[in-house]
Amino acid sequence: MRYERQLMLPEIGPEGQAKIKQARVLLVGVGGLGSPIALYLTGAGIGTSGLMDDDVVSNSNLHRQVLYAEEQLGQPKIDEAVKRLHSLNSEVCLKPYPFRLTSDNAASIISQYDMVIDGCDNFATRYIIDDACRAAGIPYLYGAVCGFEGQAAIFNVGGSNARHYRDLYPDEHIPHPGKQVVGMTPAVVGSVLAEQALQLICDYGEPLVNKLWSIDLRTMQSFVIDL
Repeated sequence: MRYERQLMLPEIGPEGQAKIKQARVLLVGVGGLGSPIALYLTGAGIGTSGLMDDDVVSNSNLHRQVLYAEEQLGQPKIDEAVKRLHSLNSEVCLKPYPFRLTSDNAASIISQYDMVIDGCDNFATRYIIDDACRAAGIPYLYGAVCGFEGQAAIFNVGGSNARHYRDLYPDEHIPHPGKQVVGMTPAVVGSVLAEQALQLICDYGEPLVNKLWSIDLRTMQSFVIDL
């Protein structure tokens, strides 16, 4: 049985697996963070996954973007991601969006999903996600990496007490920290985000709602703070 090992978990079981099958998740960005998120959620059986990215596979991607290989250089990431994910699990629905999320298209796309997971690498898109998720009343699963450090949080959950990405970064003009990263950092953070999605879908554990989790792989120190 495909999902036998996770069905053994009392937190998931048949009821949780049915919820996973019904879930609709939008992943914005299928690069370093998006690759492990997409692989693990597809493997888990998420019923419908929207995949958004307008980039092509480049040589500098390959040390961390584990969806892709050398023979796919120059090809659209979305096309190659869909092929790889369908080869992993042909039972799920994958909806490709080969373009960027903008303030013009965000509302119409995000309204079709239960949650949005952040696999992007820029502040501007994160503000768009945050605003659109807040308007739609759905969770925003945020993640970011730089160097050996990463962080994750869940925004827009909790009604009037919900925290938002803009609460964490109110200044839209903060400088970008840079693109330097070791390949394992997005693997760790992406895996955490995928598991956080299952927590929300199956309603178990203590998800990072209104909390910020951070880790430094150089020291393996991690902490969670309330927002």
